Amino acid sequence: MNKVVNRFFAACLVVTSTVSIQTSANAALPFFSDDKTEVPSLAPMIEKATPAIVTISVEGTQVSRQRVPEVFKHFFGAPDEQVQERPFKGLGSGVIIDADKGYIVTNNHVVDNASEITVTLTDGREFKAKKMGADAQSDIALLKIEPEKLIALPLADSDKVRVGDFVVAIGNPFGLSQTVTSGIVSALGRSGLNIGGLENFIQTDAAINRGNSGGALVSLRGELVGINTAIFGPNGGNVGIGFAIPSNMMKSLVDQIIEFGEVRRGLLGILGQDVDSGLAEAMNLNVSKGAFVSEVSPDSPAEKGGIQAGDIITDLNGIAVTSFQELRAKVGSKGAGSKIRLGLLRKGKKVNVDVVLGDATQTVVAAKEIHPALEGATLTNGKTKQGDEGVIISEVVARSPAAMIGLQDDDVIIGVNRQKIDNVVALRGALDSAKGVIALSVIRGNSSLYLVIR
Repeated sequence: MNKVVNRFFAACLVVTSTVSIQTSANAALPFFSDDKTEVPSLAPMIEKATPAIVTISVEGTQVSRQRVPEVFKHFFGAPDEQVQERPFKGLGSGVIIDADKGYIVTNNHVVDNASEITVTLTDGREFKAKKMGADAQSDIALLKIEPEKLIALPLADSDKVRVGDFVVAIGNPFGLSQTVTSGIVSALGRSGLNIGGLENFIQTDAAINRGNSGGALVSLRGELVGINTAIFGPNGGNVGIGFAIPSNMMKSLVDQIIEFGEVRRGLLGILGQDVDSGLAEAMNLNVSKGAFVSEVSPDSPAEKGGIQAGDIITDLNGIAVTSFQELRAKVGSKGAGSKIRLGLLRKGKKVNVDVVLGDATQTVVAAKEIHPALEGATLTNGKTKQGDEGVIISEVVARSPAAMIGLQDDDVIIGVNRQKIDNVVALRGALDSAKGVIALSVIRGNSSLYLVIR
């Protein structure tokens, strides 16, 4: 049976909670003691946490577009594409993070395309929710309801979560309400799953199943350390491998949505790859983890900050960086204009540099900085005539690699290998993680087509 990575489709939802606990030498299990029975129990923590976990019901219309064959357009005067609208309903979960303002965090895919969003609290009260903003690449969305006697879940510092910390899942998998499961943090900084543009997941073995989208990963102190977003298993079933977005990453994105109404993603301006044993041996490096810088874009924040090709980025703001994907996710979740300190290894010596991140949403780049096959094209963020966000090809040099694969002026790239693309940063991330043949989904005028990079 093949293993596949699945997002928690909006159908039901569970909340996993990470638990870091201190145990005494005499304690066989970490637990909160019940004063009456003096037996191991997580009940006191769970009773405090569950009022902050909500159920999210959505309704909306899904629009699909299908290109009409040329023969039908020629003989029957058919339009360039056929548009179908299908109503949908779904369920998911969310977490109240600010009781005074009524802010709720969930996954973007839970509320994407929803025209009506209803939030149900554990006490049975229902509220109509307003979508404040969302980020498809990190799969985070922020909702707002009327702040009427709400209880919020305090945030933990997810950078302090360790492998082995105990976790608890609370939610309604398969539509079952208030289900609790437990486990541990299995790994940190997981990426390369190809389920989103920014991947820096906390992995847990707490039982998570379909419908857990937007749930909370909570410490035994009752603090939010992550938002559940994906599972890895055969046919979408639980096999003890689930993934959550770290709370620090979520907070940075939510803060941008609150301030600007959108995510203004930070830009560093480097190309690179993970440090592995092969690269370490070839480059005579004395480290086995980190982000290797292969190229620094001219006039980029990285160049202005003093980063050089050949540097190994080992930490960001004092927190270890284990891979290039983890670095990209952490930088991408920080807002434009953010100041960061990067720890580098340069020719065997430790170097610290301070960098002010650029604004990825305002960037215009030469496509060769993203992929060799796109050389000769100029890219910028924009929208199609239909209103879909994507990457606009503003110029293509004749007989260039970009022209050879079929790109033309004013084309808009909206997808890579069926993964939605809405900006240059997302395009870079999708191409970085793509393997083998790459199919670009392109809108040209009123038509849609695929261009293949081999």
